[in-house]
Amino acid sequence: MSEGLFRLPRPARVEVAPGAVHLPGWLSPERRRELVTACREWARGPVPIRHTVLPGGGVMSVRSVCVGWHWQPYRYTRVASDVNGLPVAPFPEWLGVLGRAAVAAAYGDADAAARYSPDTALINFYDGAAKMGLHQDKDERSPAPVVSFSIGDSCVFRFGNAEHRGRPYTDVELVSGDLFVFGGPSRFAYHGVPKVVPGTGDPEAGLARGRLNITLRETGLGTDT
Repeated sequence: MSEGLFRLPRPARVEVAPGAVHLPGWLSPERRRELVTACREWARGPVPIRHTVLPGGGVMSVRSVCVGWHWQPYRYTRVASDVNGLPVAPFPEWLGVLGRAAVAAAYGDADAAARYSPDTALINFYDGAAKMGLHQDKDERSPAPVVSFSIGDSCVFRFGNAEHRGRPYTDVELVSGDLFVFGGPSRFAYHGVPKVVPGTGDPEAGLARGRLNITLRETGLGTDT
């Protein structure tokens, strides 16, 4: 936080919409460092971080890497045929444990947390100019919640409705360490990142510049390829 900038304390939990919960500062510094270290390893491969090319030829401004399953517009595969033809890194069990803890914290529901079994993570890295347009996460067969961790630069996270990209939507400030979970009635809400705030990084986590967003999902694909 910049010197002299007054900021009101953030609440411990905010329900942005039914099933959409923001928990500021949920990740400890140690956990943030662990995630940054893991993301740097995944970024090296076997399928390296890259700018995803969309079917129409456009290129996403964020850089992305996946574990467990490889996402390419608009499907999941085990092999990154659009990058280098190699299988992605496996999804680690410790990340699933963290995802279940996140669901428990967001919903206060031990049964829902126990049922949550993410099998893929999509990691997006935003530099100061990167954005993400409003979109739905709808390539999964499972309706289980999406768990989202933010590390590094703060951003404006725009969370909308499930019918269309227009209003109503809510702009949420996501800061390093924040958790955002959306499921239930909000599982297919449109959401995006219209702005990243450079200079608000997290040196303590090893990410002084740029923003990491790690989203855990259940694909519901089982052993499909």
